[in-house]
Amino acid sequence: MSGPAEGRIKGIHVIVVCLSLFLTLFAWQFSRQQIETRVGQRFEDSRDSAIRLIVDRMAKYEDALWAGVAAIESHGGDISYPDWHAFAQSLDIHEKYPGINGIGVIHFHSAETLSAYLREQRGVRPTFRIFPEHDQSIYMPITFIEPESTNAAAIGLDVAHETNRRMAALASRDTGTAQITGPITLVQDESSTPGFLFYTPFGADDAVEGAVYAPFVVHKLMEGLLATELRNVRFSIHDAGTVIYNEHTAEDELYDADPMYSDRVKVDLYGRTWTVDLRTNLAFREQNTYAQSTYILLAGLVIEALIISLLFLMAKANKRAISFADHVTRSLKKKTVELDAMNKELCTKNEALEEFAYIASHDLKTPIRGINGLTEMIEEDLEDYFASSDANPEVKQNLALIHARITRMNQLTKGIMDYAKIEVSAGVNEPLDLEKTLADLEFDLGLEKEQLQLKGDITSIDVDTVNLRRVLENLIGNAVKYHDGAQPLRVAVSAKRMGDRCMISVADNGPGIHPKFHTRIFKVFQTLRSADMPESTGIGLAIVKKSIERHGGNITLESELGHGATFSFDWPADGTQASDLPLKEAA
Repeated sequence: MSGPAEGRIKGIHVIVVCLSLFLTLFAWQFSRQQIETRVGQRFEDSRDSAIRLIVDRMAKYEDALWAGVAAIESHGGDISYPDWHAFAQSLDIHEKYPGINGIGVIHFHSAETLSAYLREQRGVRPTFRIFPEHDQSIYMPITFIEPESTNAAAIGLDVAHETNRRMAALASRDTGTAQITGPITLVQDESSTPGFLFYTPFGADDAVEGAVYAPFVVHKLMEGLLATELRNVRFSIHDAGTVIYNEHTAEDELYDADPMYSDRVKVDLYGRTWTVDLRTNLAFREQNTYAQSTYILLAGLVIEALIISLLFLMAKANKRAISFADHVTRSLKKKTVELDAMNKELCTKNEALEEFAYIASHDLKTPIRGINGLTEMIEEDLEDYFASSDANPEVKQNLALIHARITRMNQLTKGIMDYAKIEVSAGVNEPLDLEKTLADLEFDLGLEKEQLQLKGDITSIDVDTVNLRRVLENLIGNAVKYHDGAQPLRVAVSAKRMGDRCMISVADNGPGIHPKFHTRIFKVFQTLRSADMPESTGIGLAIVKKSIERHGGNITLESELGHGATFSFDWPADGTQASDLPLKEAA
């Protein structure tokens, strides 16, 4: 009978589902963390690339300014307007230095040297003037700037008039290094957007005479730095709290109000500290979604649902299979009980054997065939289920148990029919060639010639040869079936004449039989088979005993454990009809 837990979802199934769910969640979380790491690294790479571009571009502009210093020094410490024009033309600044407004020269003068400077410049350019007026003790007018056409408004501008311009120029003079100004508005920039000046000093260390400079409008500088459509990050630049450049505006179609990543980086540039505020845009978000980890989670949950559904279906199918197996088992047990009862009755009432055979062939074979057919149908229906990795092995084992029981019932039925046929076939007398019979058995049982030997002075018997052949087949077959392999199989058949009868013995070198079982083994349905021995119906030796006694003979057994077994019996040899001999009752 099935237990209370059979046909239900078991604890191991719950554990498997929980473990599978845990692995799904772990895979989802691990995938998400991996994606976050990769996306974060992409942002950091984009951030570092933007910062590096700003620094590298400023360094490139610095090189151009130092090239201007070198040009001035190559002309003896000062340079004329035509020479500066030629130098600026050779730089090709708009092509090689995108974002720069121009490159020019500023001279440093005191009140004592300013008049001479003005006379010198007006001698070349009569309209040259210095502006605006201021109260500083130093003057720093812009003498040249190229291209002049776009920067004419800056010629003559005294950068000392305004704090940011003046402080950066003085810092460049005093340190001998390149410096940039704080946020300013260029006079030549009609849109008045934030800009700055970039200075490099020229002259002797103890007497700096001026600076080569470049004016920048910040938004033009950044446009020349890297086109926004090529970047997935946007940034703004703050100098001392003043926004000098800003890409974080709603006008940008890729503006992300809630960026995935952002960072603020302080960059020290030529005496100033720029704070660069970097944020990802919508293009970055689209290219770096977490859809992959979400797909993993959804796929895992779908698989979990399928597993749970499959477990319920398996439990339901298992319950039906177990119920059917229980029904079949009860039916088989009932039939077995009936067979046992009928066997007991037949032991004392031999005349009822024919009726029993009829019942066995009709009442047992028909339902057994039906059970076998139903079992095969169930196996076909569950073929795909058995092929799955989650198949419950107990279902297949129960069906295999049914098949085994059907096979045993068929064997029992056949044995009973054979037992009954002894009466029917008795008296069929035809010459039985013992040598040929043993040769046929060698072939049927797969034996070598030396494994089955015939001895004695009788080679042919013609009394009830059908039953005699059945007796020899059973005895020799048992010797082969139950041989334990401890030593090479040897079976010896001996046939000797003793008056009007012949004495026949079958001896083997098998495991032997304990003396206490020498009587029991000849009874119907009795077997000494252990779990590791071949299947047995327990009828074979009963058939042997009944056949021998039907012909007025006796069968004896000589055997001890470990010393083989010898079955000996006598059989008519003079042609007496078997039907004329008395039938001995079974012991």
